[in-house]
Amino acid sequence: MKALLLENIHPDAAELLRASGYEVETVGQALGEADLVERIEGVDLLGIRSTTFITDKVLSAASRLQAIGAFCIGTNQIDLPATTSRGVAVFNAPYSNTRSVVEVTIGSIIALARRLMEKNAAMHAGVWDKSAKGSHEVRGRSLGIIGYGNIGSQLSVLAESLGMLVYFYDTEDKLALGNAQRCGSMAELLGTVEVVSLHVDGRPGNVDLFGENEFAAMRPRSMFMNMSRGFVVDHVALRRHIESGHVAGAAIDVFPVEPKRQGETFTSELRGLSNVILTPHVGGSTEEAQQDIGRFVAGKLRAYIEGGSTSMSVNFPTIGPGPLGAGHRLVHVHRNVPGVLAQVNALFAEHGVNVEGQSLSTRGDIGYLVTDVDADYTPAILQRIEQLPETIRLRILS
Repeated sequence: MKALLLENIHPDAAELLRASGYEVETVGQALGEADLVERIEGVDLLGIRSTTFITDKVLSAASRLQAIGAFCIGTNQIDLPATTSRGVAVFNAPYSNTRSVVEVTIGSIIALARRLMEKNAAMHAGVWDKSAKGSHEVRGRSLGIIGYGNIGSQLSVLAESLGMLVYFYDTEDKLALGNAQRCGSMAELLGTVEVVSLHVDGRPGNVDLFGENEFAAMRPRSMFMNMSRGFVVDHVALRRHIESGHVAGAAIDVFPVEPKRQGETFTSELRGLSNVILTPHVGGSTEEAQQDIGRFVAGKLRAYIEGGSTSMSVNFPTIGPGPLGAGHRLVHVHRNVPGVLAQVNALFAEHGVNVEGQSLSTRGDIGYLVTDVDADYTPAILQRIEQLPETIRLRILS
């Protein structure tokens, strides 16, 4: 069993997989499509972060690939329909770095409110500018959170503990935490708050979510944060509103186009603005978060390979089978049409195979069947199951 881990994934992930007997190759950077096509043949498990894109062409070259681990929150860099149609499970880490993103957001809000970047630059230039002009506490200020998911809701709690008044907007009906107040529209939120922070996901509908109209709708001299996805914000419009003074400052951690390798030149319309904090997509990049993500996702990959568990899979139905006993476990990924379970069990009966335990779950177009059998199955029955027109992939776990 071979694993390929890209983009400088935390060493704990490789250690966990190696301890389980896997051969692990690590690469400290993202790979482009052509390079990945060359490297992926013979790989059973693939680990990536946010800047390696898994396309249909890559998957076509991956004849042995069984699972992909996204060692990050988002999975929009993965062609999920293509992975699902090939029976490749995808796992991510939706919770492991939420605290890190929240802390950098809080830190950025304070830094902008106190104009710390400008003070720091002046000090390094030898200028002593001891003045309170334009410097404010965040206590009593109003924060508007767009996207009230795992990160947005935790930001809500921490911001309120600092004395901020919290408002939020989400397209889904979310329970407000603490004293946070829900806004009925984004326009309502933008006209209410003094700090706007984006924490939306990577779904296609969020492309160009925040542009000229949204910046214009913000209160004058408000601050703007984006720690979510680079493609949701029009940076040309943001620069225009910063230069005009309408937006007092911004902190941006994600960008529409990001360098794939360390040391590559970073270009952005926002460079050179003294009241803009630019960070290289490190909102979730703390040692603690990366270690947690490494262990979490590697653990999910191992549990899938060794026991067939799809707990928290992004694209597969959820089944958490118990420990495997003395028999064998067959995992059958198939198209979700009526009668598949009956066909499989009829084949077991025809060949005299005793079913000791069985779980079936479906999700969209696919079904996921886990069957524990005694030791009497034969290669013939496996061939018959693989030849079913609904079969996508059959795995024998022991």
